[in-house]
Amino acid sequence: MTQYDHVKASCRRAMTVAAAVFALHGCSSDPPTDEIQAPATTADPTTMPIAQLPFIDGASATQVLGELLAKPTALGETTALHVRLPAPNNPQLADSLVRVIGPPDSPQVLFRSDALAQLGVIAKSPGKDFFTTFATLSPDELGALEQNAAQIAQGAFGDTTRESVVFDGRSPIGRTMYPPISGVVFRPGASVPIRGCSIRPVSTLAGWGKSLFITDPAVVQDPARTWDPCTGAGTRGGAWTFDHLMREMAIGSTTTAESFVTQWLSQWLNTYPVNSDNVAARTQMFNQVIQPWATASGVTATLGVDASGRRVVNLSGPLNLGIAPFRLVAIVNRIDLGKTTTGGGLYGPVTGLPETPGELRFIFDVVQPNPWGGGNEGTCGKKQFTTIFEYGVPGEGCRRVVSWAKQWTSLLAFPGFTAAYRAQLQAMTESVVRHGADPAKGNQNAINQIRTNEIALTLAPGFSPQWELREFTLTNEQPAANIDPPANGPIRTHTVALTPDEARFSAAGADPTVNAFVNGPVTAGLRLPVVLPNQCDTSFTMPFIFAGQQFRGGNALTSGIGADFWRANAAPATPNGICARHQFSLNTCHGCHRADSGTNGLGGSTNFVHANPLSTIPVNLSKFLTGGGPGMTFNVNDTQFGAPAWPFADLDRRLQRLFDLSHCTACLRLFPLLPKMVDQLQALGAVPADVNPADFPNLKIAPITDLAAVQKVLDLRSQFAGAVRDEPADVIRSVEIAVH
Repeated sequence: MTQYDHVKASCRRAMTVAAAVFALHGCSSDPPTDEIQAPATTADPTTMPIAQLPFIDGASATQVLGELLAKPTALGETTALHVRLPAPNNPQLADSLVRVIGPPDSPQVLFRSDALAQLGVIAKSPGKDFFTTFATLSPDELGALEQNAAQIAQGAFGDTTRESVVFDGRSPIGRTMYPPISGVVFRPGASVPIRGCSIRPVSTLAGWGKSLFITDPAVVQDPARTWDPCTGAGTRGGAWTFDHLMREMAIGSTTTAESFVTQWLSQWLNTYPVNSDNVAARTQMFNQVIQPWATASGVTATLGVDASGRRVVNLSGPLNLGIAPFRLVAIVNRIDLGKTTTGGGLYGPVTGLPETPGELRFIFDVVQPNPWGGGNEGTCGKKQFTTIFEYGVPGEGCRRVVSWAKQWTSLLAFPGFTAAYRAQLQAMTESVVRHGADPAKGNQNAINQIRTNEIALTLAPGFSPQWELREFTLTNEQPAANIDPPANGPIRTHTVALTPDEARFSAAGADPTVNAFVNGPVTAGLRLPVVLPNQCDTSFTMPFIFAGQQFRGGNALTSGIGADFWRANAAPATPNGICARHQFSLNTCHGCHRADSGTNGLGGSTNFVHANPLSTIPVNLSKFLTGGGPGMTFNVNDTQFGAPAWPFADLDRRLQRLFDLSHCTACLRLFPLLPKMVDQLQALGAVPADVNPADFPNLKIAPITDLAAVQKVLDLRSQFAGAVRDEPADVIRSVEIAVH
């Protein structure tokens, strides 16, 4: 029996499970009538029940469909993968029957589904917005997805709902119901969903707190795995301590872990340049962190000056990392960041790239206890200072992502934060943070970056209080060469993600470089058509240098009266202009940690931080994250134009993405194409890539509108296939911007 025959046989074997799921949940796309209804009104004008969002027909919300081919392709592919693509930004490509997407070294070629139906390759097109590529769906994949649905339906993860929230980027815009994924109807001529949960767990505080943003004292004050510098409770060097993470990170740096940490903290003591942005010294790092820590370690610390005039720390002995003044407040699952690009270097704003398992994060607050390790919350000396360790979870490919997602969802099955729960969580975190977890990175450590956010170091006489965000990596960032390669050794300073240098800031929004960037690359990356607030997404990277100016910043300075969002006064008051300005500002450190996210006290939200280090454990979270509570959205008026109100419910979004990956995404075998395929398209006279021609001056960008040419391109695929990849069903999707 061939693999193709196995696919058809597996569909028949799946009928029993499929019938059960259909019976339990139906396949109607009509609005549900048995959902728990949220209150129609709320006393807080900044929040709104998700239940009040419009209902979107499931057929129009479905983005990915699969269809069993009548016969395999020349490459042996058994499945037509239909993807609803956004309209191209280049109007010349609007009628193209072929689209080129993805990175130049590994492109994908998609064919308009209508054209393939005309050529007889597929029996019927799923619609004019769909484009098709080819893949192989393994024999047991659909049956496994049906079993996953049955597991959810049986209540393994709590109460269930048939509704899904439709998100556009980070904004919830509607509700829908997806039909069950079923091998019963997976056959030639029938396009069926192969991604999206037809039933999912209800979003709850417990679900967030056990699988996404873990702040419970049972974990962050686990006596076997954490140590509290305020009370002295716990185990020094435990698996979730600053000590342990830094020791693993320092291996391979050619210095001791103690020196590794001292060198990192000493960077605050002197002004340093990052991409020609001079990041000013904050010498209170010595007075508020280094010196008290040294005293508690039983050593003397003095601040001296070397021969070059730079401030240096002199210690009579090493800092005791076991009593570090960094107290764990959260362990965070960012599987939603599972992608390898934020735009740029692609054939347009739609891509197909290896899926990664996102990030694992540890959030610490910084304290100055008195007494050290022998007091209580009242003597803790909590500071407005958070430090986040952000690790890239190693591995790529659909099965790795699904496996990692299932580990997180399995935590929900525990009755609480039991010993077994914490043991599993430790096994998961250790697989990421240990030395050698990612041999290709600096010091063979999986850390992507360390971010700090504080105002504490300016809360002293003679200083003007101002929040500052900095970023550090195990890379050797070289702006002049436009590279950022991994590097062994110490923790190095780094530009801050998607954030301009403050030299570009204008309270009136009149900076010409910022305006040119918003009206240029950000607007060019918009997914069209823009509909406010329901469709506002863009794809862009922030270059080191733009329009001849040093652009990306070395830090971000934010205050309640200064740069708490970015205006662009030349952005037009049109949907495209409003959307581009909003996306640009929201994704800066300033916008994300202040006005654009409502993290400025709006509606009782937090200020400047998404996890408040001054609150008691468990720490308070921003309403940008919580939406104001499960099943709610937090609405923030546009900071420049006043309207629209942008809705947020990020933990709802993350939980939905988690289960979409763990239980409701088919894994496919898919061939990327070699770059020579694009050369062949050049020879045919057209490369239908939705890019700015100035960015790809050697491409003959033009539509392919002739069916005979489509057939030629189809015939070429088998000659230029790269190595097969294990990819999720939604590998082809709009590029999203989300780093915070």
